[in-house]
Amino acid sequence: MTFPTIKLPARPLALQRGAISIPLAYYFSTPVLLAIAVFMMVMEGPGILRDYTISQNPLIVEGNIDGSCRTRKAFFTTCEVDLSYEQNGQRYDKNVEVMFVDLHSGDYETGLVVSADHPELATITLGLDMLWNRIITLAVFTLLLGGGGLAMIFFALRIVRARAQLQHPAPLTVIPVEITGMETKRGRLAVTYADRLSERKTKRVAHTHFESGHEPIIVGDAGSHPVALAVWHGATSLPVLVDDRLERIDMTPEERREALEPLYASAAAAGHGTTATALAPAPARKGLSLAQRLGLALLVVLLIVGGIFGYWLWYVTSAPSQYNSPGMDINDMMPEALNRWGCDQLKARFGDGLAPFGCTAADYQSWK
Repeated sequence: MTFPTIKLPARPLALQRGAISIPLAYYFSTPVLLAIAVFMMVMEGPGILRDYTISQNPLIVEGNIDGSCRTRKAFFTTCEVDLSYEQNGQRYDKNVEVMFVDLHSGDYETGLVVSADHPELATITLGLDMLWNRIITLAVFTLLLGGGGLAMIFFALRIVRARAQLQHPAPLTVIPVEITGMETKRGRLAVTYADRLSERKTKRVAHTHFESGHEPIIVGDAGSHPVALAVWHGATSLPVLVDDRLERIDMTPEERREALEPLYASAAAAGHGTTATALAPAPARKGLSLAQRLGLALLVVLLIVGGIFGYWLWYVTSAPSQYNSPGMDINDMMPEALNRWGCDQLKARFGDGLAPFGCTAADYQSWK
């Protein structure tokens, strides 16, 4: 498919640094994803390492096991037990937590097992039975969350590097790009575009903002998406969407006029008038695209999760009473590791009183 184009000077040209934008979601999604990934590693990693060490030379011993397992979200099972045993004349009291994915319903049978080489390391046989399940579960969540955060950092660094390169003159190659998203934000036109129509092997998606009164050069459409003109700047890794006045490119007014003349001629021949943007109907300001809706939904979910997590932190560390109804409910719904940590914080401040809902032992009164 052929689209009208512009003819730029043959000399190397520089572009405005701000012609490529970093999506706002990168600034808050990245630290949230990485923080959750690190938190899971810190909470679950030591227990998995302990049980892996025990599995190298396990020894089943007699002792007391007091605890329970709970299934959350239909298939996430967490078990918390207190272990008491004697080994080599030494008494040990341990608290053990394990988390795994299981569709089992009903009770679990388990025993007490220690490391023959390191008797101070103890766990339950269920923890060893589910060891690879736990390793895979932690690895998947860490890779998904941490990998997502690292990917955002990589993309942000690529944008920063590309923006720095734009200031240095380089040959420009004009290409058509698909506009996949367009909306007005605070008086500026926000545009997402993709290099899907050029012959380059490397296809890229980028974002940009146009100030009030500036628009992209629309030259046609490719099915459901408008097509605009962009340029590749030397070896820069992202294409740059040009504006209808070519003010993003470091050229003289005469060079801009000459570059736009082919578009004026094409528009006049087609009977659209004399402006470059009249070559094709301007894209209607549609509702949010699917990707934008998914991003907005993700943002809402992250804000809700962040708000709930913040309220929970305030409850377990600073609330004036342990009997805060929303706080107790949130703490009870937390993963076992977080729930245990929250209960420890509450117990440190309100240990003289009865335990709140979510932190009670089997008698529903004392602290677990």
